[in-house]
Order: sequence, then structure tokens, then C-alpha cells
Amino acid sequence: MENKTGNVRAYSALILAGGQASRMGGVDKGWVRLGQTPLIRCSLAALSRQAEPPRQILISANRHLDDYAALGVPVLPDVLPGSLGPLAGLHAAQLSPLLSTGEPLLVISVDTVRLPDNFASRLLDALAAGHDAVSASDSERWHPTLMMVRTGQAASLADYLLGGGRSIRGWLGGLRHATVAFGQPFPNLNTLDDVASLAAGQGGVAPD
Repeated sequence: MENKTGNVRAYSALILAGGQASRMGGVDKGWVRLGQTPLIRCSLAALSRQAEPPRQILISANRHLDDYAALGVPVLPDVLPGSLGPLAGLHAAQLSPLLSTGEPLLVISVDTVRLPDNFASRLLDALAAGHDAVSASDSERWHPTLMMVRTGQAASLADYLLGGGRSIRGWLGGLRHATVAFGQPFPNLNTLDDVASLAAGQGGVAPD
């Protein structure tokens, strides 16, 4: 995909699916169904509809690795020991040889079932202003798990995690960071009731 100047803007995308989903009773969140569709397939579809689609998509997962791999997408387990949260998934991606040097990485959570078509384009524009990372907000809240970061952050992530840090907000606070505001709220699916409510509002049909 080309931008207005005709230049190809390559980036990779990472879906964070490696969490413990404690508020969902510890199930593997990626395989929770919105209607008849697993959340992981919804998030893959949201990325595929971007006006500037990613060069490749990666999945951060620590359970059901074969099931995720069967989707035809590279799967990256955490490298650091212990359950250190979503930043450990980002750390593994930053270390992966699949990620090209200098190529931005778009990060979304596995329950991101809907994105504006210009989501990646706007984050790429903001990152080009000289930031290390940019994240999204909407009319209701800040969504630090929806972000785009530069490569070369593995050491920063390892230092933060091994020092006891777990918060994405805390890690972003140490970087040159900016937020990009979107008008439409992003669905926030923290519990099984949240998923059921969204499915009911859509007539039980997952986003196209």
C-alpha cells in the first residue's frame, strides 16, 4: 500500500494474545467467541481491512500455540520467564528476526475486534513526527494496548520488566510518546459479559 507521496510504508503488526485473562476466568481470550467467531479471527480481520495493511502479522501467545499457528501466522511465546504481562509479548516481538530493523510495529490486543480503516495510517503519521511510540485514545478513554512502536526497544522493555515494571502506561511514560485521538470508541472486552453484550448489540454477528 502506498501513501500520498507514493512511498511504500512497511510495518508489521502484533496481536497480544498471551495474557492470563483473569477477568474471564483464566480462559484463553483469543478463542472466546464473539457470536460464532473467535476473537483472534476478529482481530486478524480488523488488521486486514486497514487502508495501509501490515507487511506481516505476528501473534504473541503462551497457550494453544498449535491452534494459533494453524491460522497461518507466526506465533511468538514470551522469552522472559514468568507471567510478566503484555509487555513481555512486545519484548519477544522486538527480539524476533521476523521484525525488520527500522520497521514500525503496530500492537493491538486480541480483543480488538474493530478498528477504523485509517488506524494504522494515522499512527504511522504520528510516529513519523519523531516519537518512539504512539498510542490511541477515543472519546471515552486512553487505550495504551493499541499502539505503534519503533524497533530497538527490546533492551528498554527487558530493563523495565526485570526491574518489576508491568504497566504499559509506565513503560510508555519513559519514552518519547504521543497519543492519537479517534472519535469512535473501541470495544473494551474485559469480561465474558462484555463479549456477550457486544454480540447481542450486533445481532450475534461478529464484525465483517
